[in-house]
Amino acid sequence: MMDAKVKDIIVAKTKELMEAPTCSAETREAACRWLESAGTSSEKSETENYIRELEGDIMPVDQLIAFAGSEAGKKYFGPDTAAGIEAHGREIKASGGKYCDCPACLKVSEILEYKDELLK
Repeated sequence: MMDAKVKDIIVAKTKELMEAPTCSAETREAACRWLESAGTSSEKSETENYIRELEGDIMPVDQLIAFAGSEAGKKYFGPDTAAGIEAHGREIKASGGKYCDCPACLKVSEILEYKDELLK
């Protein structure tokens, strides 16, 4: 069973993730289901679903660079913004970062640091 203090931290980070402007609808829904499942018979399965969603949603920096530098990225963000995101992604990678550092990805990485505790 997860330590109450750790659970409070994860709940707070989950709420911050849900408020992040870059949080996907799917991740927001998984987070909401996880929060609502606390203390119920579905908590274990919702925790596993939540972790899968978090791991699937966090953007590896190489993927960020590739998308921002692609025609689809330029169309999505606009050429100037895409170029800035691509350059920023290269900075993240050069400094040893593995993931995008948008508000949602930062929260996801913080939550995933507690993956083992979540799965207890």
